[in-house]
Amino acid sequence: MPKKNQEIQDDFDLSNFTTNQKRKKVNSRAKGNRFENKVAKLFNQKFNTKEFSRTPGSGAFATTHKLPSYMKIYGDLITPEKFRFIIECKKGYNGETICDLFNNKSDVSDMIVKAERDSQNSSKPFLLIIGQDRKDPVVITNDVIRYDDNSQTLEGTIKNIGIKMFKLKDLLSRDSSYFFDE
Repeated sequence: MPKKNQEIQDDFDLSNFTTNQKRKKVNSRAKGNRFENKVAKLFNQKFNTKEFSRTPGSGAFATTHKLPSYMKIYGDLITPEKFRFIIECKKGYNGETICDLFNNKSDVSDMIVKAERDSQNSSKPFLLIIGQDRKDPVVITNDVIRYDDNSQTLEGTIKNIGIKMFKLKDLLSRDSSYFFDE
């Protein structure tokens, strides 16, 4: 116990709590590119291939370039020829929650509408893969076939689009035949 008029010394380092330090700016484009590469790598590992890769110039390539229909690439990833889906990848959006699925003006709703538009243009169902920091990535799809698996699934309608939602790891555990047209 200190004697009267003797100072108590704290051994805490408070230098990291100064208020005038700026947070490092996040490069959202680089973050999205890393996520697209990560998803492509997961699909390449699943199917033992190297055919999945990022789309040049982002997923808007098919809509911003005049190409013949057989060369158009929809989505954020280039996929094998017989792959049934287009893949959209979104990283970040950490403020979005499950409640935002019920908000027609949310980023998630807008992502679903864009993915649905690309799905219709490509005549393939979409896989919208959303990754948030420190959470398992989830998949939203308009491929609403009933499955006989044990994965946890949410089903519903967003802006008149029928969707299913589940974890990416559950999607990747499906049999390979699910992913390809014969």
